[in-house]
Amino acid sequence: MIRSLYSARTGLIAQELQLDVISNNLANVNTSGFKKSRAHFEDLFYQTLRQAGVDTAGGGQVPTGIQIGLGVRPTSVQKIFTQGDYADTGNELDFSIEGKGFFQILRDGEEYYTRAGAFKRDGDGYIVTANGDRLQPEFAIPEGTTNVAVDSGGLLVAQDASMTTLGSVQITLHNFINPAGLKSMGGNLFTETEASGQPVEANPGIDGMGTIAQRYLETSNVDVTEEMVNLIITQRAFEVNSKAITTADQLLEIANSLKR
Repeated sequence: MIRSLYSARTGLIAQELQLDVISNNLANVNTSGFKKSRAHFEDLFYQTLRQAGVDTAGGGQVPTGIQIGLGVRPTSVQKIFTQGDYADTGNELDFSIEGKGFFQILRDGEEYYTRAGAFKRDGDGYIVTANGDRLQPEFAIPEGTTNVAVDSGGLLVAQDASMTTLGSVQITLHNFINPAGLKSMGGNLFTETEASGQPVEANPGIDGMGTIAQRYLETSNVDVTEEMVNLIITQRAFEVNSKAITTADQLLEIANSLKR
């Protein structure tokens, strides 16, 4: 019964983590470029009371043993980089990536990566995120620009009222061997790790890289219905584990009251 108390405790901790992951997914259902997470678990080690395959006194062999599991533990919380839907915003500085790849931005001299393409123009004309981080390669939209156009290959052209080109820049995308290995930094930003591998830079539409759609934003890939189902399952699993603790406690109480 003591084993069951500790095993059920690990179950409660695991379901609490699962609830944290689901809650974060639901909280970011309207966050542009957000990628949902999924928790993974594994069973803990086992206490072997009878080894399978050992010889018996009668010359036979034990076909199955006796092993008691000691609970569960989380192993990882993985980002799922499936494509989100697209929202037509009509804003000329809203870019979405159709396919693989990340935009690169610069913050305090450090390189970060994002799927959120809701860019703005700062006081110097540079294309930046809502937090003022500049899109790479840097480009300042010239004064007098009345139209900014970006084709699917990432070529950005700034034009005046007479459709004369005032400046242009080639937007590049970056991809990783293992995007799930990226480290989430908040603010829709990721940084590379040894697990993700080094970024590979290419023009949109080249070498398997996605293309760019102007005036669209990629929405979160969170499926609310799926998360609600997972929420119900998590709640029931938490209740069952708490019930196991209550039951073990009741059995201990009975054992303690056998002799009074």
